Amino acid sequence: MEFSLTEKQKMLKKITRQFAEEYIVPVARESDEKQELNDAVFQKMKEMNFFGGCIPEEYGGAGLHEDTIGFSIIIEEIARGDAAWGITTAVHNGVAAYPIYKFGTEEQKQKFLIDLAKGNKVGAFCLTEANAGSDAGGVQLTAVKDGDDYILNGTKIFATSGGIAGTLLVVAKTGEKDSRKQMTVFIVDADTPGYSVGVKEDKMGVRASNTSELVFQDVRVPQENILGNPGEGFKMAMKILDFGRIGIAAQCVGLGQAALEASIKYANERVQFNKPIGRFQAIQWKIADMAVAIESARLFTYKAAYLHDKGEDFGMASSMAKLVASEAAMLAAHGAVQIHGGYGLMKAYPVERYFRDAKMGEIYEGTSEIQRLVIATTLLRKGA
Repeated sequence: MEFSLTEKQKMLKKITRQFAEEYIVPVARESDEKQELNDAVFQKMKEMNFFGGCIPEEYGGAGLHEDTIGFSIIIEEIARGDAAWGITTAVHNGVAAYPIYKFGTEEQKQKFLIDLAKGNKVGAFCLTEANAGSDAGGVQLTAVKDGDDYILNGTKIFATSGGIAGTLLVVAKTGEKDSRKQMTVFIVDADTPGYSVGVKEDKMGVRASNTSELVFQDVRVPQENILGNPGEGFKMAMKILDFGRIGIAAQCVGLGQAALEASIKYANERVQFNKPIGRFQAIQWKIADMAVAIESARLFTYKAAYLHDKGEDFGMASSMAKLVASEAAMLAAHGAVQIHGGYGLMKAYPVERYFRDAKMGEIYEGTSEIQRLVIATTLLRKGA
């Protein structure tokens, strides 16, 4: 594995950081307070082709489908500006647009992927339900075959970008075989009759990111909108999440990096006992631990991306990356608040938002406990 970035990747990092500093950072606090993404930033994101990050150019994307490290760098830098934009972009690309490119038919790519890649429509991945969280096999939303169509009934919750999504990947129960549920992934257009957005969640962190309940009441979907093969939805959902976790890990790395940089700046400026607090060992050790944790997470993330691009098994690596990165972000955000002292509790300083955002990373896209379960199960299955 090559540890140095390519010239293209360095340029992606530079351009995205400049973009985030100019457009995202100035409105991040306002977006958090309003609980909505800034529309002007959204239009700029479209112009920069960030919504088509890991989609080939032939479908309107940026062509990073074979450079997941480059894609991870983009998510990292966007999240450094605002974690809400980080998760929105990561989810749109990683678990909505990319699966259609990876598993979809040419007809599906032409019908759905181009609009997603260009940002004309936002994508969402709909798996979680009231009784299907960590236990993804508990899906109860049903899809019953009716002629050449399927009729979907049920409710999804906690859908990232659900309330603003135009194209949804929906995991539904389509039957049973040998007493085991069979699931299928459907591509659903948000304009389909019977589909509606329910409660918009009032979250602790990444508040500008839309998280909503989605209601399906006799939603008729043509069978040509099945992604992959009928009955193989659970296996496909797990593959989709494997790739998606790379983007979430990158988001957490960016958030942690922001917390680290804010802490270094404050430690050099804040004077107590006649010297900058950065000269006290207690502060130095916190900053050192934060830096080590973030860099470790970055390397884990890039390794998972590297394995994906090499066509190797990357599932366990992506779980490791997500686990390490989310916990590194939480450590960094906690340290940042502590270093800022009383000011760290005030909304005038961004570390208060970083702390709330970081906690979310340990929950969504599979909790830390689930990641440890995936990692341990994989190791035990492989044996010594």
